[in-house]
Amino acid sequence: MTPLRLTRAAAPLVLLLLAACAGGTAARKADAPVAAAVAAEAATPSEAATVTVPTPAGSEPAAASAPDPAAAEAAAQSPAAATTDEAAAAGDPLAPTQAEQDYAALYGNGQDPYNPVADPSLPSPADLPSSYDPWEPLNRRVHAFNNVVDRTIARPLAQAYVAVVPRPVRLGVGNFFNNLGQPVSALNALLQGRPGQAGLSLARFTVNSTLGLAGIFDPATKFNIPNRSEDFGQTLGVWGWKKSRYVELPLFGPRTVRDVFGLVGDSPMAPLQYVEQDKTRVFLQGLQLVDVRTQLMAVDSMREGAADEYALFRDAWMQRRAYQIFGDRERSDEELPDYLQDDTDPYVPVDVMPVVPGGPGGPGG
Repeated sequence: MTPLRLTRAAAPLVLLLLAACAGGTAARKADAPVAAAVAAEAATPSEAATVTVPTPAGSEPAAASAPDPAAAEAAAQSPAAATTDEAAAAGDPLAPTQAEQDYAALYGNGQDPYNPVADPSLPSPADLPSSYDPWEPLNRRVHAFNNVVDRTIARPLAQAYVAVVPRPVRLGVGNFFNNLGQPVSALNALLQGRPGQAGLSLARFTVNSTLGLAGIFDPATKFNIPNRSEDFGQTLGVWGWKKSRYVELPLFGPRTVRDVFGLVGDSPMAPLQYVEQDKTRVFLQGLQLVDVRTQLMAVDSMREGAADEYALFRDAWMQRRAYQIFGDRERSDEELPDYLQDDTDPYVPVDVMPVVPGGPGGPGG
């Protein structure tokens, strides 16, 4: 190969070319870190970083755009909303909707369950009438005694009565005692200022005593003559003795002080009191007790499952008694359900231990 010979005139030109090539290589090496920094900034857009890009000589560097202060403050105050908006913009299917965000703002985020009792927007609960029972400790002891008598004597007799006596005969026995109480009901209805009801009670007694064979059958019901039971305790309530304290009597069961006086007032008018033969009178009163206890066997399951049996009997009896005195005077029969129109409904414990016929809890009163 023939060596290249440069003349003196071409030597400076060659040196300039070599210097230009060396300068370009150095510039490319210097720009490599800057390009790496720009790529890293593009990969992390959430971090606000300012990168200075070298500019050609003779030109001014471009001014970096300053962040919006209002946008930065809004993002700082509501980071959850910003995150939700970003997730919704990114198409995240698990992001909460606007409706869910509004619900969380009103009722919480779901960590604390909704408590309707503590909700101030709800109306105050209704005040249920409380039983007037200042003698409760004594009444509970008497109730325990009555329970012992009932479980050991009354209920076994009622179960044996149901097992031995056919249902038509038991129905006739109940009709007989109910019919005996109609004269007492008629007199008390008249004392309450209800002559129409007094006339219906007398008509019912007459029809059942004649066509019904001494009340064993009930043709008066087929003639649409209503069955209403009124006693002197109800009469005292109509006369103005509205509130009376609860008392439970041995063997006689639930009463109020007002009904104790009513029991005394009804006893002389009870037909069985005029039966001269003691054995017959005691037998009929015992049969009446067994008959009523048989009708109350339907509520024994409720009685066994009650958390407080005494409170159950007291409250049920007081509410039923309040209806008997005041409720049926305020509403017509068309507005009342069937079970309230029948005063002899055995499912409501009007009286647990009725002994005196015509009393507030007996079938005839």
